[in-house]
Amino acid sequence: MSIRDDIASVQHSLDDLNRSLGRLEHQLGNHGLEMRRVRLDADHLRESVALLRAAAAPEAPHQPDLVTISDTPYDISLWTDSDDEGVGAQNRHAP
Repeated sequence: MSIRDDIASVQHSLDDLNRSLGRLEHQLGNHGLEMRRVRLDADHLRESVALLRAAAAPEAPHQPDLVTISDTPYDISLWTDSDDEGVGAQNRHAP
């Protein structure tokens, strides 16, 4: 069985438990301490199974955002105020 199947089976069992508790409350009344404790325990189980389901859900693989780079040349005026990095200034010799 897969994890999803196991969690679905547990959820089905909790639904059965909830229905049975409803019938029991109808017969015994819901004002007793024992009945309230059992109902709270069942609610905690339901919340825990929901957390398990969320934790077991496979996360979608993160796709990096793609940036399209144009093939057209850049405007040469963007580079008029900069030196050629790493090769020194124009008309000068390296030491």
